[in-house]
Amino acid sequence: MGHEVWRNWGRNQSSTPREVAVPVTVEAVARIVERAVDDGRTVKAVGAGHSFTAAAVTDDIQVRLDHLSGVRSVDEATALVTVGAGTPLHVLNAELEARGLSMRNLGDIDAQTIAGAISTGTHGTGANLGGIATQVRGLQLVLADGSVAEVSEQSDPELFQAARVGIGAFGIVTAVTLECDPLFQLTAVEQPMPLGEVLDSFDDLADGNEHFEFYWFPHTDVALTKRNNRPNPGEAGKRLPGWREWVDDELLSNGVFEVVQRVAYRRPTAIPGFNRISARALSARTFTDVSHRVFVSPRRVRFREMEYAVPRENLVDVFREVRSWIERSGAVVSFPVEVRVAAADDIWLSTASGRASGYLAVHQWHRVDFEPYFRAVEAIATEVDGRPHWGKLHWLDADALRQRYPHFDNAMSVRDRVDPGRVFGNAYTKQVFGS
Repeated sequence: MGHEVWRNWGRNQSSTPREVAVPVTVEAVARIVERAVDDGRTVKAVGAGHSFTAAAVTDDIQVRLDHLSGVRSVDEATALVTVGAGTPLHVLNAELEARGLSMRNLGDIDAQTIAGAISTGTHGTGANLGGIATQVRGLQLVLADGSVAEVSEQSDPELFQAARVGIGAFGIVTAVTLECDPLFQLTAVEQPMPLGEVLDSFDDLADGNEHFEFYWFPHTDVALTKRNNRPNPGEAGKRLPGWREWVDDELLSNGVFEVVQRVAYRRPTAIPGFNRISARALSARTFTDVSHRVFVSPRRVRFREMEYAVPRENLVDVFREVRSWIERSGAVVSFPVEVRVAAADDIWLSTASGRASGYLAVHQWHRVDFEPYFRAVEAIATEVDGRPHWGKLHWLDADALRQRYPHFDNAMSVRDRVDPGRVFGNAYTKQVFGS
C-alpha cells in the first residue's frame, strides 16, 4: 500500500494514491484491473510523469509499468518492433540503434515512456511526418473486463483508432508495436536568422527540409532555426566535438539558462536584455549523428508548457498574434516560443487528425505565474479551432473539444463499449471527455 505523494516532472500536478502497484507481468496488470472493478475502484497507469496536465493523476490505484520495459520482439523483414509500454524513449532509442533501427521521428525530450508518449500525442517536426503514434501498428491493452486484447487496424480498427492517442482512457497499454526505419543519420544545421525572414519564407523552410523548427526569444527579432535532413549517400558529416556539445547543451541551454531564469524571476525587467544576449549567444553549428541523438536535447531547467496545434495555413498568423500580444500586454517572457509542423493523420484524437498542422508551444519557468500568458495564447489559437496537446496545459472541456475533433463522438462510443464503468477515468478524462 502506497501513501507517498506522486509528483509530475513539471511539479504542477501531485496526488497521493491509495495504492501503488508495480506489476511485473501483463497478467498481473489484468488482475489489478479485475480487482478494481470488483471493488468499485479506479486505476490509472503512470509513465514518467512528463505531462503538465493531470492526465496521470489518481488518488486511487496507481499502476507503474517500470517492469514492462524493453524490446520484446523484432521482425527483421517488416521492421516491426514490439516493446513494453513502460520503456522510456531513451532506452528504446538505444535498443533500436543496437539492432540497426531508428524511430522515424521524435520530439526533443526522451524521458517519457513509449506508452505515455503515444497516449498524449507526442510529436516531433516534419511537414511529411506524423506524431509518434502514427508509427504504431499494434497495441496490447488490458481492458476494463480484465481481458488482454491485441489491438490493430485489422483486429479492432475502432479501438485501435481511439486508443493510439487515448490518454489511457480506453485501457492500460502494456505493449506497443512500432514500425521502425533502418538506422539513419541526420545532419543538423542550426543557425540564427532574422525573425521576419523566417516568417516570410516559413512554408519554403518547412517544406524544403525533412525536419524544420524554429525558436523565438520574445522581445527580440531573432529566431534560432533548426533543419535536420538525412545526409546524401557518401556524405560524411562530423559529430560535434565533446566540448562544443557541453558548452551548447549543458552550459548555455541548461546551466546558464537556469541562472538566467532565477535572476529574471527576481528582476523581470531584465528579461528583454537577457533574451537579446541569449539570441546573440546562439552561434550557428552543423553536425551529423545518429538520428535520435540529433532529435533529442537535454532539458534540465524545469518549466510549464502549453502547446496548440492549428491548421498549418494559420500558423504564421497565430505566431504574429502571440508576438503582438506579448508586446501589447507588457508581459515579460523569458522562455523561447517553439514552432513546428506535422503532416495530417487519421488518428481520431491526434492533434493533427484530418489536417496538416502547425504547432506553437509556449513555456514559463516553473516558479512564474503562467496563467495570463497561456490563457492569451489559448484564446488566439481558439480563433482558428486550435487543438491543445493532451499532455500540456490548457483549459478546454469536452464540449469545446468535441467541436474541434470530427471523430470525437466515435472515440467516446468506443469508450462506452470498452470502459462503461470508467475504471480508467480520472478528473482529467472527466474534463476533456465528459462523464
